[in-house]
Order: sequence, then structure tokens, then C-alpha cells
Amino acid sequence: MVLTIEAIYEDGCLKLSQPLPLPERQKVQVTVSPVVSRVRQSAGLIGWTGSEEDADFVASSAELDPQDEP
Repeated sequence: MVLTIEAIYEDGCLKLSQPLPLPERQKVQVTVSPVVSRVRQSAGLIGWTGSEEDADFVASSAELDPQDEP
């Protein structure tokens, strides 16, 4: 069985976003790869000439989400 689950590295430990469906004391092999931001995933799809920080803000800002407008 192969599982992909997001985790946050904090205080020297990986903290999983949800419990794993494994029995206690099950040995596993862990491969770690950083999550790629939406900005990096979509790089080159639009003719963006601004900074990566500005693109991250536009992509993830709740205040710019058109679904929140009446």
C-alpha cells in the first residue's frame, strides 16, 4: 500500500495532517518531498512579470477570492 499525505515539519518532527490507517508499531519507509506551491505548479501558464511573492499573494489571498463577493 502506498499513501501520500501532507505533513508539516515543526520542532524537529513531521506532524501529519491526518491519522494513518496503519496498525500500531507498523514499520514504514518514508520519502520526503516538499509541497510545491500553486504558483510554482502553474509557472509559465500566464505572462506574469511580477515577483514570486506577489504571485503567491494573488494565488492564495482570501481577500482576492471572487467567491467571497456578493
